[in-house]
Amino acid sequence: MSFTSEVKKQICKEPTDRNQARAQICALFQMRASMHMNFRGMSVSYQTENATIAKHLFQMLKQVYEVNPRLSVIRNMRLKKSNMYRVEVYDKASEILDDLGILTDTGIHYKPLGRLIRSDKMARAYLCGCFLASGSINDPKTANYHLEMSTTESELAQSVQHLMERYHLPAKITKRKKYEVVYLKAGDKIADFLRLCNASQALFEFEDSRIQRDFFNQMTRLDNCEVANEMKTQKAAKKQLEAIAILEANPQKVDISEKIRHVMEIRKQFPDASMNELCEEVYRAYGDIISKSGMKHRLNRIKEMAASIQEESV
Repeated sequence: MSFTSEVKKQICKEPTDRNQARAQICALFQMRASMHMNFRGMSVSYQTENATIAKHLFQMLKQVYEVNPRLSVIRNMRLKKSNMYRVEVYDKASEILDDLGILTDTGIHYKPLGRLIRSDKMARAYLCGCFLASGSINDPKTANYHLEMSTTESELAQSVQHLMERYHLPAKITKRKKYEVVYLKAGDKIADFLRLCNASQALFEFEDSRIQRDFFNQMTRLDNCEVANEMKTQKAAKKQLEAIAILEANPQKVDISEKIRHVMEIRKQFPDASMNELCEEVYRAYGDIISKSGMKHRLNRIKEMAASIQEESV
């Protein structure tokens, strides 16, 4: 089971009262339902590949509106694709749509009624319904953090975005073919959305994976930094050893102080040592207390003297 399916399964398991169920039904219908007219009158059809969502919607319709929806399975025999589950409402279809504010005298509305999202629990339920209808979330173990919900209606996408902002979820909207996609990228905000939906188990799994990934990424950055510093130290040491070789090959051309000679000897003995390690070795061998900046100054002096000898020989 994908991480998205697991989240949706947990949302469907959460108990809902009558008002929360109405808010979820409204979101499911606005995001994905279709309306039909035939000789029997108006009907509403909702289709999904997720059997849990189909059963959840079926039960909520019975609970809230006391109707008997038709639940059917459309088997797909080609390419081993998933079956489709269809929930159809014939009885009271127009009454249900009117109660949800979807179908009014002025036409079809793709913006949720204020009374359906005014309270905190109904607003949360509406967002849960939106995610059930068209939401997806990347598995935090295998992909970048990403949560999205899509709709063909720009007005509905903006309404979902504004509702998410109520909960300090800075969702953005992008166009993808015919769909308006409302999405979150920040890992902590996706965790907040899971918390909003009461998907506790999925939240725990997401946060656990996020902590592990962030820790691993931080360790990788530190390792990369250490490798870069090591390479920088080795490159500098190589140039210093080359300068020392030039000075030793031309003793008559330059006057080298005793302290500089101490540094030259220690660098030859410890070609891979860092600045701090060189300071310690100089003190250990000669009793000369030297700071890191002092060591840097003496090494730079060695390179300067070697460079002057090379210039004279050109």
